[in-house]
Amino acid sequence: MSAEHPTRDPRRSRPTISGYGIPEQEDGMLLWSVVSERIAQSRNYWVGTVDPHAQPHAVPIWGIWTDNCLFFDGAPNVRWVRNLEANPKVVVHLESGNDVVILEGIVTRLPRLDAAVLPRVAAASEAKYGGSFEDHGCLMLQPKVAYAWTSFPADATRFHFDDA
Repeated sequence: MSAEHPTRDPRRSRPTISGYGIPEQEDGMLLWSVVSERIAQSRNYWVGTVDPHAQPHAVPIWGIWTDNCLFFDGAPNVRWVRNLEANPKVVVHLESGNDVVILEGIVTRLPRLDAAVLPRVAAASEAKYGGSFEDHGCLMLQPKVAYAWTSFPADATRFHFDDA
């Protein structure tokens, strides 16, 4: 993630979930700016991983959303981080089952944050959690797809990230 790669809004479409009455027309779909703000304001994020034996695992974490990426940290010896090292595919969702946002993608461990991103992540961490962000390396999720709704199925929306 660097300043040379401007953040673009993902493409919107309707999710395909047979039998749930999701409208086909675009009217009523959510705007990415609204969904992105909900992600940024969330305090806790549920991370779902799978271990090498296909055993699922979920854990709540803190994170910072900026530039269409979720930045977070975890000790290398904890189960969910070990799971991500073995299989970097992840699902992350917010706490609400009514105002839903689900992110799917690949997690990358960064030895250091890009100099253009670090100040924004540090400032957001201070404002959100009241603590500084120590850049000793972190994990970054660049979503490939996101799903969101507040009134299912009427506003169910899928977002595709072409550059992830």
